[in-house]
Amino acid sequence: MGFFSKLKFWQSKDDVEAPQAVDPELTPEEFLDASETTPAGADTETEPTPAQKNQPAAAQPAPEEQPAKAEEPWQAELTLALREAEPRLSQWLALVLEGLEGKGPELWQRLDFLFRALGAPEAEASDFIKRFDAWLDMMEYERVQDFRSELQYRLALALELEDEEDERSRLFLKLSEGLEKTKDKITRQIDGLLSSHDSMDEEFWEELEEILIMADVGFDATHMLVNNLRERARKADTNDPAAFKGFMAEELADLFKGERRITAVNPPEVVMVIGVNGVGKTTTIAKLAHRAQMQGKRVLVAAGDTFRAAAMEQLQVWAERVGAGFYGKGEGADPAAVAFEAVDYAIKERYDIIFVDTAGRLHTKVNLMEELKKIKNVLGKKHPGAPHRSILVVDATTGQNALSQTDLFSKAVGVDEIVLTKLDGTAKGGVVVAIALQFGVPITFVGLGERMEDLRPFNGQDFATALLGA
Repeated sequence: MGFFSKLKFWQSKDDVEAPQAVDPELTPEEFLDASETTPAGADTETEPTPAQKNQPAAAQPAPEEQPAKAEEPWQAELTLALREAEPRLSQWLALVLEGLEGKGPELWQRLDFLFRALGAPEAEASDFIKRFDAWLDMMEYERVQDFRSELQYRLALALELEDEEDERSRLFLKLSEGLEKTKDKITRQIDGLLSSHDSMDEEFWEELEEILIMADVGFDATHMLVNNLRERARKADTNDPAAFKGFMAEELADLFKGERRITAVNPPEVVMVIGVNGVGKTTTIAKLAHRAQMQGKRVLVAAGDTFRAAAMEQLQVWAERVGAGFYGKGEGADPAAVAFEAVDYAIKERYDIIFVDTAGRLHTKVNLMEELKKIKNVLGKKHPGAPHRSILVVDATTGQNALSQTDLFSKAVGVDEIVLTKLDGTAKGGVVVAIALQFGVPITFVGLGERMEDLRPFNGQDFATALLGA
C-alpha cells in the first residue's frame, strides 16, 4: 500500500462539527474511554423488524469499511496537511506534534488520529498510547524534545514503516556517525592509498592488505577480500584506482546479502541468546524485546543466566521497563530447567516470542558450552523446532576476539545470526567484514548507542556506503 493511500481522512472544513473541548487532566485511559462513546447526535442502531430478522444471511449486504470522519476543525486541517506533506513518517510526526510542548490529552488525541488516518486498528492505537504513556512516566519525560526521537522509532515499528525512505535515512545517518572511528582507521587510509597510486599494481594490493589487517579485518578475511577485489578489477579490465571504491562497495554489499530462510514457526518463537559476559547481552535482549513489543507481539523474557550475581534481577528490571513478561527461578537454579519451564509457561500463556538469556561464563569454557548444549536440547524436546533462532551477541570493540567467540559458539551450539554491539565506540569495525567472510553468519542488528532505538537492523549496502562514502 502506498503511503498516500494509507491516509483515510478527507473532509472539508465546512462539513465538520463544532470542536469539543479537551480536558487537560485526562489520562490516556480516560481519553480513550471517552473517544469510544457515541457522539451526541450520532445515529444509533435500531432494533431490526421481524422481516429483517428472518431475511436470509446471503441477502444481507456485507458491512463496508467506512473511513472515520474528521469530527473537529483541527482534524480536518491536520488531514489536509498530512495529505500535502511528503509521505514520510518524520514529516507526519512533525505535523502531529506542531504546537505541542509536552505530553498530555492533546498528544493522545493527535496520535490516535494519526493511527486511524493510516488505517490502523483502534485497539493498536489504544495499546500504543497506553504503553508510550507508561514509558514516559517511568522515564519522567514531559517535554516533546525529550521523547520525540523515541516516539518516531516506536511509530516506525508499530506502523511497519521502518523500511520507508525517511527511516532508512535516519538509520544511515546514525550508522555513519557510529562508523567515524572505523573510517579513521580504514577509509582515510584507503583514500591516501588511492591518491598515491596511478594504478592498482602489486604494490597497491600489498598496501591495501596491510591497511585491512591493521583495521581488524584479520589475515584470512583480508586475503579473501583482496582476492575478490582483484577478480572484480580483472573482469572489469581496469587498473584505474578511481574504480576501486565502486568495486569495494559492490563486494561488501554482496558479502552481506543473507540467504532467504523459512521464518514461519509454531508459536511461541523461541530465541536463544548467547555470548560471553560483558558484550551487552542483557541490554540487547531488552532492545529486541522492545522491538517485538512495538511490532504487536506478546513477549516473554526468561532468565537462564543463573550463575552471574544479580543477572536475574537486572533482566527483570529491563523486562518491566519494556513491558515484557518475565520468568525466572533465582540464582543457582538449573538453567536448562528454567528454559524448559519458561517455554511451558509461554505456551500456556500464549506468548508470541520468548527470549532465553544464557550464561556467559562458567568455571571453564568447556562447562559453558556443555551447559548451552543442554539448554538447546531441552528446548527442542519441550517445543519441537526450538530454538528457532540462536543469536550470538558480540562486542565490536573486542576486534579479533569477536572472531574467536563466533568460532567457539558456532562449533558448540550453532549460530543463526549475530548482533554486533558497541559499533559506535570502536575503530575496529572491520571485524564486521571478517565475521561475514569467515563464517557466513548474517549480522542482523548493530548497536549504535545506549537507547532502545539504537539497536538497528543491519544493511550491508548502507554499511558499505557509510564506510566508504561511495
